[in-house]
Amino acid sequence: MKKLKEYINNFINGFCMALADSVPGVSGGTVAFILGFYDKFIASLDDLFRGDWAKKKVAIAYLFKIAIGWGFGFVLAVLFLSNLFDKHIYEMSSLFIGFIIFALPIVIKEEKESLKGKYRNILFAILGALLVILITYLNRVVGGTFNIDNFNLGTILYVFLAAMVAISAMVLPGISGSTILLIFGIYIPIIEKIKAFLHFDFSSLPILIVFGLGIIFGILYFIKLLRKCLNKYRSATIYAILGMMVASIYSIVMGPTTLDIPLKYLSFNTFNILYFILGGIIIFSLEGLKYFLTKDKK
Repeated sequence: MKKLKEYINNFINGFCMALADSVPGVSGGTVAFILGFYDKFIASLDDLFRGDWAKKKVAIAYLFKIAIGWGFGFVLAVLFLSNLFDKHIYEMSSLFIGFIIFALPIVIKEEKESLKGKYRNILFAILGALLVILITYLNRVVGGTFNIDNFNLGTILYVFLAAMVAISAMVLPGISGSTILLIFGIYIPIIEKIKAFLHFDFSSLPILIVFGLGIIFGILYFIKLLRKCLNKYRSATIYAILGMMVASIYSIVMGPTTLDIPLKYLSFNTFNILYFILGGIIIFSLEGLKYFLTKDKK
């Protein structure tokens, strides 16, 4: 019974991460943080590539259980949630802002020992926020959605870099990897390519391979750095993450301008309070789920 509950626990953890990772808003890392398995997840990713054989076996077993739930959630999100994002952009943007606003106090509560009394590290929060704002602004100047159908060296390098940065953000309990893809202007094109591949259109395979290699490269070189930062410079790292979380609200507000047919940015007139509240309900439901799944361990 205990083993079955562990499998269900890991499936739900992966499933919830995938739903967060596949849409711009709160990151899968934030979900991992809220559900209480973030440090184990990061350590397992690092051990997968750099641990000895004993650690690799444990990491593979754990990540495989997470991956089953993640894969199921990701396919569900690509097939259904992407349409919502495209057709109901203002409602979904309001939902994602709700995710972030209500997730912030939970992250702060979980990391109060890292944050309390170390207010000089607010500088890292400012730097994290400025980085997100700068990338978002540059994306607007360049021109919204990036055309990935033109398969040349420039496209390959751009998609590879975007994937590498996105997977790095995806495991941070802060800005969503999908928000990074939104900032780079390839979120909708990549989602459409994945959807086409799921419908057996293999013409999308070359760019998806490039995207996948960027993800692998990002994991390989970023996870070790992240684990080191969390172990040795946790306070500064968490402050930077909080800064990115706050600034990602700006990215979501500007999200409608990155659609194939650009729309006006999210404003007070187009903001939907009901979806914003729903975002909060989902976040607090995840917090309640964490308590239910871990109460036997306490």
